[in-house]
This record gives sequence, structure tokens and C-alpha cells, in this order.
Amino acid sequence: MILTRAPLRIPLGGGGTDLPSYYSKYGGFVLSAAINKYVYISVNRPQVDDLIRVKYSKSETVRDLNEVQHDLVREAMRLTGVERGVEIVSMADVPAGTGMGSSGSFLVALLQALHAFNREHIPPARLAEEACQVEIDIVGSPVGKQDQYVAAFGGIASFEIAPSGEVKVTPAKFSNHLVDELRSSLLLFYTGLQRPSMDILEDQKQDTVGAKDDVVRSLHVVKGLGLEIRLALEAGDLSRAGELMDVHWQQKKLRSEKISSPVIDRWYEAARDGGALGGKLIGAGGGGFFLFLCPNSHKRRLRQVMDAEGLREMPFDFDFEGAKVLVNF
Repeated sequence: MILTRAPLRIPLGGGGTDLPSYYSKYGGFVLSAAINKYVYISVNRPQVDDLIRVKYSKSETVRDLNEVQHDLVREAMRLTGVERGVEIVSMADVPAGTGMGSSGSFLVALLQALHAFNREHIPPARLAEEACQVEIDIVGSPVGKQDQYVAAFGGIASFEIAPSGEVKVTPAKFSNHLVDELRSSLLLFYTGLQRPSMDILEDQKQDTVGAKDDVVRSLHVVKGLGLEIRLALEAGDLSRAGELMDVHWQQKKLRSEKISSPVIDRWYEAARDGGALGGKLIGAGGGGFFLFLCPNSHKRRLRQVMDAEGLREMPFDFDFEGAKVLVNF
């Protein structure tokens, strides 16, 4: 039996510029952090037959790889050469569709488990690229590259994506004290809304491919903001980073009317009134989790405001391990 896990992530700046439709023309930049919420994958070899069993929100039992309905599982198995006699089970700490990059984490954990099943050790960069190949190139999902890379590497890092698709991973130059201070200042609240992320991302893809001026211009601004947020954090200026996150959110909303809504805008303004310096819906938008940067002196008030609005806080810490094999016997 093999058990693997890969962390979910919170993007701190530059989100959206990791999509191929943008970085293939202009290059992308994302600052993101892995957190201690995970997708788990177990892989086991059945003792009595050569069937393929896959258990996620559904359950599949098939004889042939081509019959597997879960496209990410099917293509990951095909890529790694595992074509029969396997049972795959997935579990997650956070529901899908909440903006934390769960599909990328799922794929990274799955590929690592399948490679371990084949008695192969795969370094993080290859693991991330294989996950991108499956999800973006083979399946054709309109997603970017940050989710897979954060899941594979873990930590707090910037990801510079060249037009060729090559990714440069640079761990953040934060002192231990700054990491603790940043962790203490970031709060996550679940909106209870799950959103059609693929619809939003597909719209951005088409707008970027079609060189729609306002969308491309917004992504240029967001990329610059990602760089500024990294510099502010490296300088230990959390107040400046929070202000930039507010500008980032306003820019993000310009890309699609599906990203926000009147109730989401109300929650955001309530959080700002409650002491948050800035924040945003993580992921494509439309629902999922709100991430806020808030001074310690105002955290109690922010929690009270969010609780009054019906939003539940999810405590978290950073993950610095990335994808890993937990059990292999």
C-alpha cells in the first residue's frame, strides 16, 4: 500500500498570469504559499483480480484503462504505465471547487503515488511538469501552472514562467520571524459558495487569446503587483503588502463579472471595515475562501465581523515539505 499527500495553496500575488494563454505571450509571475491542508491518495494492488478501482466522489470499477471516467486519473495512469490491477482512493481536507488548487494537488499526489507503485522516485520539478502535462496539455483544462508547482515543492515561493513554459522556482527570502508574522497576519474564511472555476478560467483564456485589451492590461497590472507584494514582504512591510492585496483584488474583479457578486462585495467591505488591510477570493473567484491580511491588533474584530456574516474561519499553517510519500509497504 502506498499513501501520498500534496498540499493545497494560497496565492499571494500574480494569480492568473500562470495560464498558458498569458505566459506564452508575456511570461508569468506568481507568489504563492503551500498550506497544511492536503489531498491524499492511496494506491493499492488488489489481491484477487486485475480490475481498476477508483474511489473519489464517485466509485468506478472497470476492466480497461480507457473505461475510466475520471480523466485526470485515466491520463495519469497512462502516463506512468499503470494500466491494470490497481485501486486508487482520494481524500481531501478541503472540498473541491473552493479555490485552493485541489485538482493540481490531486494530480501531484496521484502521480507521486503511481511512480512509487512503479518503484520510481521523481524529483519535484518533474512531478510538477508531469501534472501540468496531464491537466493542461492532455486533458485540456483551462488552468495555470502554479497549483502543480506549489503542491510539488511546498513552502512560500515565487514562480516565474517563461513564454516557453519553463518555470523558475525561487523560495521566498523570509526570516523565520517574518514567516511567523505573516502566518499570524493571514486569515482564511470559507464563504460556503462553490464556484464554476472552469467557466471563469475559460473566459479568461479566450479573452487573453483574443487579446482583449482590458483583460490583458489587468493581467499585466496583476503581474506587477505580484512582484511588488514579494518585495514588500521581503522588506517586512506587511502593511504595504496588505494594501497591495486590496489593489490586486480590485484588478482581479475587472477580468470577469463572474469573479465577484453583490454579496461577495459586501463581505469584502465588511472585512475591510473590520480591520483587514486587503484580501481576495483565492482561486478563480465566485466563491470558495477569502484570504485577508490583517494586523494582529484587529484580528479579533475581523473574526467577529466575519462570524456575523456567517463565514467560518479555517485555521492553517504553512507547509514546507511539498508532496511526499507517507506510507510505502
